[in-house]
Amino acid sequence: MQGTSITFENNLPLCLSNVPINPVSRLAPTPSGFLHLGNAVNFLVTWAIVRSRKGRLHLRIDDMDGIRFRPDVLEDIFTSLDWLGLDWDTGPAGPDDFYQNYSLHKKKEYYRDRLQALDKTGQNTFVCRCSRASIKKVSPNGLYPGTCRNAGLAFEPGLHAVRLRVKNDACIQVNNQPIDLANTFGDFVLWRKDDQPSYHLASLLEDEEGGINFIVRGRDLLLSTAAQIYLAQCFGFSSFPACRFIHHGLVLGNNGEKLSKSRGAHALKDLRQSGGSFTNAVKTAAWVLGLKHNTILTAQDLKKALNS
Repeated sequence: MQGTSITFENNLPLCLSNVPINPVSRLAPTPSGFLHLGNAVNFLVTWAIVRSRKGRLHLRIDDMDGIRFRPDVLEDIFTSLDWLGLDWDTGPAGPDDFYQNYSLHKKKEYYRDRLQALDKTGQNTFVCRCSRASIKKVSPNGLYPGTCRNAGLAFEPGLHAVRLRVKNDACIQVNNQPIDLANTFGDFVLWRKDDQPSYHLASLLEDEEGGINFIVRGRDLLLSTAAQIYLAQCFGFSSFPACRFIHHGLVLGNNGEKLSKSRGAHALKDLRQSGGSFTNAVKTAAWVLGLKHNTILTAQDLKKALNS
C-alpha cells in the first residue's frame, strides 16, 4: 500500500475447526474514531468465514459512548465497508437508517431494566465511587482493588458506577484456555458514571438477543471475552456462553505499535483518499486464515479461497 506498511504479531494461522456449521456473527465498529487497517483485517476475516460457511452477518454500530460519537466517523464506516467489498444481512443500510432504527441509545432503558433484573438479591453488583486515577494509586496494574465492594452506596449519576462482583474463584474457559478472571480482570463496570451502560453490558445483551454464535476478535480482547462469558452466566444466558470465539494476533504499525482509531497512514479514510489500496489488509487476512495469499487481492478472493 502506498506509504503504508503493517505487520502481524503472530504468523500462526487460525484454527477454523472452532467455527460453527452455520455461523451467526457480527461486525461491530464504534463511531468514535476512523477505522484502520487492523479493523479492516478483522472485518475481512469475519466476513470471509461467515460467507464461505453460508452463515448470517449482522452490522451493529456500538454508539453507546455518546461523548465520543462522531457523525463523520459514522458515515465513514459505511463508506469503508463498501470500499472493502463487505456486505451484511441485517443492520443499518446507511447513516439515516442507523439513526432511525438501529442506534443503541434507543435501548438505554432496556439495558437498565436488564441490569436491575440481574441483581434483585443485591449479590451480583455493587455501586462504586472510585475514579480510574484513584484506582491507579493503589493498583498500578489498574485492577480494581475492591474498595467499594461492601460500602453499600446508592447509585447517583455523575458520582457512581455500578460494578459486577466477580467471585474470587471465578475461572472462565475460553477456547480451552483457563482464565483466572478475579485476578486478571476483576470487578468490572456494568453501568458508567455518566448514566450509560458499559460496553460489556450492551455488547453482551445485543449478542445474546441476536443469537450470535461466532465472534472474531483481536487477542487483546481475550480477557474481555472471559468477562462477558462470566456476565452471561450471571444472567443465566444459554446462547452467549456457547458462542465460538477466535482471537487473532494484532495488526501492528511501522514501529510495532498497536494501531489506534486516529487519522494517519493506517486510517482507511486517509488511505482511500490518497489513492491507496487495501491489498495488504486482504493479504494479512489471508495469512490469518492460513491461505496462500499471493493471488488474493479482494474480499471475494478470500471467500473463494476458503471455499476451495
